[in-house]
Amino acid sequence: MWRSMLASRARACLSIRSGTSQLDDEPSSEFASEGTSIDASMMEGFPSGDDNYLEEDQMRQVDFEQLQSVLSLLQSSTPADVSLEPSLDDMDLTLNEEFVVRVLETPLVPGDNLIGFFRWASNKQDFSATTRSVEALARAVSSGLKIKEAYAFWNLIQEIGQENGILNTAILNELISLLSKLGKGKAAFEVFNKFEEFGCVADSETYYFTIEALCRRSIFDWAWSVCEKMIDSGKLPGREQVGKVISYLCKGGKAKDSYLVYLSAKEKGQYPPRSSVNYLISSLSRNENVHVALEMLKDFSEEDKKYAINPFSSVIRGLCRIRDVQGAKSLLYKMVDAGPPPGNAVFNFVINSLSKAGDLDEARQLMKLMEIRGLKPDVYTYSVIISGYVKGGDMQEACKVLDEAKSKHSKLSPVTYHTLIRGYCKLEEFDKALKLLGEMREHGVDPNADEYNKLIQSLCLKAVDWKTAEKLHREMEENGLHLNGITKALIRAVKEMEQAEAGTGEVTVGA
Repeated sequence: MWRSMLASRARACLSIRSGTSQLDDEPSSEFASEGTSIDASMMEGFPSGDDNYLEEDQMRQVDFEQLQSVLSLLQSSTPADVSLEPSLDDMDLTLNEEFVVRVLETPLVPGDNLIGFFRWASNKQDFSATTRSVEALARAVSSGLKIKEAYAFWNLIQEIGQENGILNTAILNELISLLSKLGKGKAAFEVFNKFEEFGCVADSETYYFTIEALCRRSIFDWAWSVCEKMIDSGKLPGREQVGKVISYLCKGGKAKDSYLVYLSAKEKGQYPPRSSVNYLISSLSRNENVHVALEMLKDFSEEDKKYAINPFSSVIRGLCRIRDVQGAKSLLYKMVDAGPPPGNAVFNFVINSLSKAGDLDEARQLMKLMEIRGLKPDVYTYSVIISGYVKGGDMQEACKVLDEAKSKHSKLSPVTYHTLIRGYCKLEEFDKALKLLGEMREHGVDPNADEYNKLIQSLCLKAVDWKTAEKLHREMEENGLHLNGITKALIRAVKEMEQAEAGTGEVTVGA
């Protein structure tokens, strides 16, 4: 209907332009004097130019009966059971770009058949491949998500690529995206490397789809080579996609390289999503790059700091891991002053590091700071300080911390007692070690086989007290615990040795 309306209005315009009335063949002076203005107003909004008329002409040349016949063939046939070319040849089709594009844009047509039809049409004299038709084929094949069709299309693209001016970036991006979804990272990288040969220029989507395809197959070295080109070109994708690239690289153990992507995005004002930044900080904090992560914390706004306890905790833990205790302590005090507010875990990281370093007074001060801030030092906090004192041989101070822990917690940790018992055994103060073993149950802790095993070994090897060792062995069995064979043999050996020595002594006296 719109074509007939267009024709009617065009005839009316031609009639007015010639100054002729529809009711009279004679020229009208009134129309002649105003013909120019009427012509312009009536033609406003209509397509103009040779290209538009050419498109309309092609649309008029589409034979819809032939179109329906082609679609019926393509939708009902598969390459395995029907050869398309003879059937298409028999149809004596009138081909043009519009006809081919309409076929390619029809849904529910197998991609293999569309590629076969396109190849057949491209070999005909009345049709040549165009950018528009290849774009339509790219969209159709991409919607199918089939590996065989993707590779068939890639083979076709390589043939078309030999002709200048047909392929463009959008077509190649569509293919790379399809290969990425299909998990074909190496093939996507091959397409990426053909851009220059095909006369196309990579854009931000090109880089992103290629990196995504490679990272999905864990080919992180190649992915980073693409990232380097992306950074050099300055064509970064959107912030969400930049965040995904950062996360991909961190997952592949390339946190330091990922940081360069972060810096490039930051310079362009494309700050990645907070979750990706947190992941990057956490990844950098796992090794010697923790000081880079520490610098990244400065990019947090005051508002963001309220919800940034995880990245700050990761950095403190990383600093403690590399034994930069002063750096960890400094960051902890900054968190106390400006946020995010540290919790027990953050304090414990620093207290543990201070205790291992022998700075127990500073560790005790931090524990007091916890209480001032309304935090209750947990059993682990007390245990690490006790461990520090035991390591230094100061059992008296260690017991003071134990008493404090008892007053604050009804149930202590086996680790707490284990540390003290080993300390007393090391000093060969076995009575105190046995006393601690006895009071464990009073504070909600059941001695495990390891506690008994270590104490029995110390009694046998250092005190040569097999009687107490046997007593502890019987106590273990009463509590359903089992002593390993080596320690049992040790008790028996010490007992036999003592009895042998006693027997030798009696003989000597008798002589």
